[in-house]
Amino acid sequence: MTSTTTALRRVGVLGLGIMGSAMTANLIRGGFEVSGYDPVAAARRQLTADGGRALPDAASVIRAADVLLLSLPGERVLDDLVADILAAGTPGLVVIETSTLAVAAKQRAHDALRARDIVLLDCPISGTGAQAVTRDLAVYASGDAAAIAAVRPVLDAFARATHVIGGFGKGMHMKLMANLLVSIHNLSTAEALLLGQRMGIDLDTAIAVLSDGAGGSRMLEVRGPLMSHRTWDQATMKVSTWQKDIALIVAALAEGRVPAPLFNAAIPIYNAAMGMGLGDADTAAVFHVLERMSSHEPSARSE
Repeated sequence: MTSTTTALRRVGVLGLGIMGSAMTANLIRGGFEVSGYDPVAAARRQLTADGGRALPDAASVIRAADVLLLSLPGERVLDDLVADILAAGTPGLVVIETSTLAVAAKQRAHDALRARDIVLLDCPISGTGAQAVTRDLAVYASGDAAAIAAVRPVLDAFARATHVIGGFGKGMHMKLMANLLVSIHNLSTAEALLLGQRMGIDLDTAIAVLSDGAGGSRMLEVRGPLMSHRTWDQATMKVSTWQKDIALIVAALAEGRVPAPLFNAAIPIYNAAMGMGLGDADTAAVFHVLERMSSHEPSARSE
């Protein structure tokens, strides 16, 4: 693991959900002094258990940090935190924004902070919550090149790879491309595995064999087992959260006037998962949606 530098030793994390908590644990293992805040008490307790310092509010984290890491659920939270950062008056601070949000919202935050000599980097993450635990993440970094270089030890502590994409916002552009593919690959994994189940193929065997051939994908490797073992209740990306990401892709496609017949065909399946009450489940739950569509009752394996 890359050793920390004195100047960037204190990392503040705001947002300790599925991704934020996993990244925080790896930062602690990497030797950083980590403080954090999340409105959910259980998330703060987990931070303490991992060896970090849970603080009572976002402002306290901002004041205690050399570098901030944001992992947020929506634009409104980002707007609120920008106000907190500005109120703290910390010129020279670097803020690593990892959330999947509209580029316009991130740009608004970037411009407000830049006026006070604070650098916001657009660094969305590619990977699931389970991958975050094992440090199997890729960062799509965009923005000020010198700032990206300065915080590289922080990024290396929770990600296996950092790709510097270009100017601010290009990281999110790359993330939207990735998520479009994930939407389709996740659903095609469910289709293939349901077909295999109907043909009497053991699904764990199918995942291993298909992953070794031309039909393999990261979604088959990562979400295939959740489908095979019917453990989509162990969410690494909630269906409800994915709805936000889908909306961002839809907007980008419309702005670019890009036809997307496969992606558009996938959207109703994710919507159906929400309608079945699976909003808190992993997106692997599309397998169950397809079962319902075929009027097929789950096998005894689900017991």
